[in-house]
Amino acid sequence: MSLFKESYVALLCKDPDEKIILTNQLVKYQKKDLGTLNKVKKIISPGRPIKPNLVSFDGAPKRDKSDLGMIKNIHAICHIEFNAINLALDAIYRFQKMPRQYYLDWIKVATEESYHFSLLSNYLEELGYKYGDFDAHNGLWQMSVDTDYDVLARMALVPRVLEARGLDVTPSIRKKFSGSKFTRMVEILDIIFQDEIGHVKIGSYWYRYLCNQRSIDPVQTFNKLIKKHIGSNLRGPFNTEARLLSDFSQAELEYLEQPERF
Repeated sequence: MSLFKESYVALLCKDPDEKIILTNQLVKYQKKDLGTLNKVKKIISPGRPIKPNLVSFDGAPKRDKSDLGMIKNIHAICHIEFNAINLALDAIYRFQKMPRQYYLDWIKVATEESYHFSLLSNYLEELGYKYGDFDAHNGLWQMSVDTDYDVLARMALVPRVLEARGLDVTPSIRKKFSGSKFTRMVEILDIIFQDEIGHVKIGSYWYRYLCNQRSIDPVQTFNKLIKKHIGSNLRGPFNTEARLLSDFSQAELEYLEQPERF
């Protein structure tokens, strides 16, 4: 077995509990050889349970401030964290010629995402529900498929767009839960928020590493990738403080606020 084979097996695993076990077993590679390379396959859909049923963004459950609406919100966040496990596993499996530290970093991300999922899944069960009880958004994996051609595109757009968006919106979500009877979510969101700063920081490091390696400008390249894969400017407001902690440069923050200048 190798890190790449084991991460592939974990990625395709459909059972959430087993996926968490397989993901956490990757930690052993922090102190051992990564093993042989694997043939890389395109993965249109990663391993996931039959439920939740995946729907378009427009068809996703509406989440009002009722008790059920708040529970649907918890479920939606749980689904995001499940997808984040798969995204981290794919970052390990797919790009097999990076420095060793890259894999140690993404093992860390994968195991932390599995912990986040467990926290949310367990809380749902305490509330009398479980992951899969509600429909979920089907677009979260798509960015992985769209960027499977280049590790630089992946580092630019998954941690530094998708995960960084979580840094932008979590404070307002936290505030919503703090004023409800679901205050356990405040503690869970605080854990996720701190870990996600680290995840985006890892993405920033490797994105900048790859830009330096290829002698290309990070801001201009980020702009080109945003236009290519998203087609429109990123929506604010942006959590400037959290993005600075995640090693976004001042130039990148200026780009986010005024992309028309670039």
